[in-house]
Amino acid sequence: MEIPDLVRQELGDEEIRGGVNLGDEDAACFTPTRTLVYRGEGLLSDEKVASYPHDFERLTVSEGRRKTKFSLIYTSEKLELSVPGSRGDAVLERLLEGKLTVAGGIDSDETIAGVFRFSELTLVVTDRQLLKHIGNVTWDADYEAFSFDDVTGLEFEEGSVATAVVLSFNDRPERIKAPSEQAPMVRKTLEEALFAFHEVESLADLNAKVGADPEDGADNAGSGLGLESGIDPLVSNDDEEGEGGDDHSAERESAAPSKQTATASAGEQGTTTEATAETQSDDSVSVQSDTESVEPDTTGDPDIAELEAQVAELTAAVEKQQEQIQKQERTIKQLIKELRQGR
Repeated sequence: MEIPDLVRQELGDEEIRGGVNLGDEDAACFTPTRTLVYRGEGLLSDEKVASYPHDFERLTVSEGRRKTKFSLIYTSEKLELSVPGSRGDAVLERLLEGKLTVAGGIDSDETIAGVFRFSELTLVVTDRQLLKHIGNVTWDADYEAFSFDDVTGLEFEEGSVATAVVLSFNDRPERIKAPSEQAPMVRKTLEEALFAFHEVESLADLNAKVGADPEDGADNAGSGLGLESGIDPLVSNDDEEGEGGDDHSAERESAAPSKQTATASAGEQGTTTEATAETQSDDSVSVQSDTESVEPDTTGDPDIAELEAQVAELTAAVEKQQEQIQKQERTIKQLIKELRQGR
């Protein structure tokens, strides 16, 4: 990904450790201490860069139909970042990596293998440990860490709506319920990380090496900590952080209708211009067909000559109008696109 010049100017002595393309010219660039979000120049905004430090206290995620919104709560302020929904997981992984590095939760050379969110549980799998956070926010200081050095067994119990991951640490099982649609990726990520750490090639080899008996692990699984409630979305679109967020929620609620109105108006205008263009195009074809069918010699009739001149002038005007309509259509499409990107 090419780094915009404006981002380079903001970097200072820092280096970029990763980036996520947010569509068109927009991008999120991640340094060890902050996230720099670049927004390209558009009809509604100028080129700019926003900075989001990684020393936030809490992180909340709200997923919409097209966008994912991150709320970063600091000691004295709250910052919000919206990205396309398809880029939400990649941005979340990088944000948590930056937060955990700054807070000392992971080493600077430790890499994150995957981040998973279901119900009120967030899991972070690195190449050395499993981090678990339970709560109505996606992340804060209240999380648990389990080192792969202490693993004594791993099992998977498949169900109709969820798969139970039973991961034992020092013979104490941690029971985690993963929705069926996410369970295969959770299993793949955990197995790959643990196999690489313990230098084994299969689940049987892992359990044999760490000394776990699969039958004993199944018997003791019920004593582990886990989520027995149904699987619900972590954060709904209507649930927002209450602390310091009321003013921002009101602003977003007041801004949302205007955006929807602008989008609807733009769509109606686009429809009207298309219909006008088709009508004028048909008129132009009709006029041209009429002029081509006039074959008699009209050089001696001043009235017919004047009519021909008027037709030619009308044809030129219609063509000019068509060019203007096409230009307006391009502008409207760009406007709708930028409104959808949240600019």
